[in-house]
Amino acid sequence: MSYNSLINLQFLKDRTSGSPAIAIGLIDGPISIDHPDLNTKNIYEIPGTLSGICSKANSIACNHGTFIAGILKAKRGSVAPAICPDCTLLVRPIFSEQMKKDESIPSTTPKELAAAIINCINSGARIINLSLALANPASKNEHILEEALNYASNRGVIIVSAAGNQGTIGSTAITRHPWVIPVIACNYSGNPMQLSNLGNSIGRNGLSAPGENITSLGTNNKPVTFSGTSVAVPFVTGTIALLWSEFPGLPASEIKRAINAINNRKSITPPLINAMTAFNYLSSHYLQKAIA
Repeated sequence: MSYNSLINLQFLKDRTSGSPAIAIGLIDGPISIDHPDLNTKNIYEIPGTLSGICSKANSIACNHGTFIAGILKAKRGSVAPAICPDCTLLVRPIFSEQMKKDESIPSTTPKELAAAIINCINSGARIINLSLALANPASKNEHILEEALNYASNRGVIIVSAAGNQGTIGSTAITRHPWVIPVIACNYSGNPMQLSNLGNSIGRNGLSAPGENITSLGTNNKPVTFSGTSVAVPFVTGTIALLWSEFPGLPASEIKRAINAINNRKSITPPLINAMTAFNYLSSHYLQKAIA
């Protein structure tokens, strides 16, 4: 079964490629802006300490940022999922291409992440994609991050975040925040991958999405295949972007309610996102509102 069939996404992709009015804040690594399969229209860099454009094509940060951008903004017909190529992408890197000697993967701090979230909100993002997770659940400056997430809630900006790939049960300042949609990864049969972190808040507020052997854009024009919860996040982000493109007048709370319409929230494992169910929910709501 394809990922489109698994989450009933093709139905929505056939209706729309997304609206430029729906801006997605991509907090990740920089992206390879000259990739021929990337729809570079409506991609903007949010000024920060790091450049939004790759300078080292072989860096982990560049590869990861380009991969996630491809799932969202690749041209339809490319190797990537290309969920919402006509939406606006606001690139705000927090992962440096120049890693420290003791690092095996790019990292950042809760304070830097909080600043990036606020930057994206103030730049007009409607949705923020966090294909990342806190490595240390009890890290310093958690309160600053919680304040940034509260700011997103107050401004009606939806936050979609990776649950993490440690295969543990628990939560972090991100995944336990009630406004955040934590995302676990599933395989092509819809079963959760064992690497996905689970927990009460993840089961209550989160979703499951395709995260096994997903192919998207890589650097040097070569496709790459990754797995994990960070890969699953843009499937949820992209679905939300398409839904909001179809129903631009609805508030964030209604969009969130629609994608959580599949409700069995007694498990630590969240349900699989279903694009058609969410669309049907919004169609019903929109019609009832129009009649009223």
